[in-house]
Amino acid sequence: MALSDREYQAFKREMFAFIWRELDPYESEIERTDKVPREILPKLSRARCFGLVVPKEFGGVGLTISQYVEILAELSKIHGGIRVLVHVHNTTAKAVGMLGSDKWKAELLPKIATGEASVAFGLTEPDAGTGKDLRTRAVRDGKDFVLNGRKWLITNSDIATHFMVFCHTRQESDGAGISALLVPRGAPGFRIEPLPPTMGCRGGEHGLLTFENCRVPCENLLGDEGQGLHQMTVALEVSRLLIAATSLGTAERSLELSLEFAKKRVTFGKSLAERQAIQIYLAEMGADIYALRNMIRDAAAKADRGERIPTEASMCKLFGLEAVGRVTDRALLIHGGIGYTQKYPIERLYRDARLNWLEEGTPTIQQLVIARNLLNGYKWSA
Repeated sequence: MALSDREYQAFKREMFAFIWRELDPYESEIERTDKVPREILPKLSRARCFGLVVPKEFGGVGLTISQYVEILAELSKIHGGIRVLVHVHNTTAKAVGMLGSDKWKAELLPKIATGEASVAFGLTEPDAGTGKDLRTRAVRDGKDFVLNGRKWLITNSDIATHFMVFCHTRQESDGAGISALLVPRGAPGFRIEPLPPTMGCRGGEHGLLTFENCRVPCENLLGDEGQGLHQMTVALEVSRLLIAATSLGTAERSLELSLEFAKKRVTFGKSLAERQAIQIYLAEMGADIYALRNMIRDAAAKADRGERIPTEASMCKLFGLEAVGRVTDRALLIHGGIGYTQKYPIERLYRDARLNWLEEGTPTIQQLVIARNLLNGYKWSA
């Protein structure tokens, strides 16, 4: 059962206050060290950030998608490394709830809700794409699968206790036969290596996973064998919508900072806010944010009603990354040369936003999904 509106509004106020009081002060340290301090993890746990989308029956908050996107957008206004950690944890929690057996849900979800356990999403590969051409293979051998292959850019690889690994468990003529296996950290034949630091959203670990004859019990299969590609597609629908919510939060913060700067910065006897060129920038930023906010609300409401949103989610993701790109571009122009330094948060927001081009599929992938669905007669409800 979801929180009532009154319960949710009270929870949201507490969460927003926590974000700015307890998390935002870490920005400078994370940028300096390229690490999210471990002391943040118990704070996130106490604030229930790890169980935002975990059902109440398993100890979570049980937020709806419409409720969760507001929290995620606010998180996206502070350091991207923290946002990525919380976002991926909750996204995979939802996937466990969708695909896990009753046994796995009962065992993992209560621990996920507290942060005692965390699942990372093992899909992208260094030697292939993220679809039917996956090269990671798992062959049945008695009561186990024997897993071989590599995955990379795996977020939260430094804190994850389990990895949801997509691999071929049987070879189908059409290239299907992909399944999802839950691989525990420390399994024999499983190695994790860090990758180089990222442009933005610093502090989040994006690791390289190597499986060499790694034995995984057959009971660790998530969902139906051979249906992993379909399951992955369904999971990515909501995840793409959530990436759009992160674009929204970053864009909103960039506009807030730009408005503040434009009012106080004076050149040639005038504030920037009085100049028509700056006003045009601000108006365009506001229009992008308004459009994105309402796209997200519409798609989230449909998801909460149990509707599939393949086209809407990709539209939100595509428009979101384009909108936050335009907004952060204009924010940098408003701030001028000083905005290119680390004196103002806009420099970091500009870098953090660029991850949204890549998370859950590039712009061209979203365009392909949207066009195919429209050509196949996809209709969306009002």
